[in-house]
Amino acid sequence: MRQRPRLEIAEVVRSYGHTYRERYTPSPDQARVLRAVVQCRTGVLGGHVQACDHCGERQISYNSCRNRHCPKCQGSQTAQWLEAQQPHLLPVPYFHVVFTLPQLLAPLALQNPRVVYGLLFQAASRTLLEVAANPRHLGGQIGFLAVLHTWGQNLHHHPHIHCVVPAGGLAPDGSRWVSSSPHFFLPVRVLSRLFRGKFLALLLEAFDDGRLRFHGRIERIAKRAAFLGLMSEARSTEWVVYAKAPFGGAETVLKYLARYTHTVAISNHRLESIDEGRVSFRYKDYARGRRLRTLRLDAPEFIRRFLLHALPKGFVRIRRYGLMANAQREQKLGLCRELLGSLQGKDPIKDPSTEITSYEPGGYRCPSCEKGIMRRIHTIFPWASLRPRPPPVLVSS
Repeated sequence: MRQRPRLEIAEVVRSYGHTYRERYTPSPDQARVLRAVVQCRTGVLGGHVQACDHCGERQISYNSCRNRHCPKCQGSQTAQWLEAQQPHLLPVPYFHVVFTLPQLLAPLALQNPRVVYGLLFQAASRTLLEVAANPRHLGGQIGFLAVLHTWGQNLHHHPHIHCVVPAGGLAPDGSRWVSSSPHFFLPVRVLSRLFRGKFLALLLEAFDDGRLRFHGRIERIAKRAAFLGLMSEARSTEWVVYAKAPFGGAETVLKYLARYTHTVAISNHRLESIDEGRVSFRYKDYARGRRLRTLRLDAPEFIRRFLLHALPKGFVRIRRYGLMANAQREQKLGLCRELLGSLQGKDPIKDPSTEITSYEPGGYRCPSCEKGIMRRIHTIFPWASLRPRPPPVLVSS
């Protein structure tokens, strides 16, 4: 059981949210995140009371907001998601490929997140599928999971796509499994150049279709000539694509995925202190060998950086492509398993970072006496359902 964090982002928002709003105007999506983070696991959302059927120990549990940007809601969601992914994994090593949007284009992404992040997915996925299908490289049909991250360790805006890819694919005629080298998947330089070309072509198409907005600091590139100048500058720079060393098979990849799929920009466990209007948190300095350092930010600036990573409502940040695409996944992966040899006797894989307590039918083991089962005895109505709003009301189930 992971120790409860001493400080929480909700505390920062409660204490300094008004100061943040005096300085900045949050978008509707950002305002929704602020509201969810503050209300999460409080009486505002309702909850229930549980009692041990052996010793009588009582506990109040308030409902989660279930917002995907909330640090407190990701543990249980991750565990459920990982359990659902286990049948879709193959008994092969996996590679981790990352596609990064140049900082030059990041301001455009901030003002047009739905469009630009969507193009980022399209360009990265098409690049991987096309290069892998080329007989000069792998010469096979691949499948992979892609996850959007928009942050760096210091909370700056840093859009990039993490792709977790099995080390190989199906031959074009589906007759055999084509394995990649155990140490090398696809040439990074080829991936980088093709990714750059595909993204910029898609971006120009979005501009010509009138799907991009230009306000404030980027209003100057709203005219086509200026926009083409930005495109030319972006085309002349090297785009960062890198492939990490391969890691183990299905058992390892689940724990690996947990680090990327349901994470948020910053967890509560990274907060160190909140005092005198400043927030201190730990981060890894990758420029200095991943050394742990502490960054102190003015509280409104901390909230601003946190909200940079609020995605548009309904935007899908975890996507599957190729052999793992929803339309053909069961059929294609079934064929892959036949060619690779079926998995034998694999036990469900649990990630200790998401396993909170021991559940029993109808409840969970009492943490006090460790003999009885905690069972729900009362429901707490959400405050929003009550007029006027008194303190939470307990109602027997």
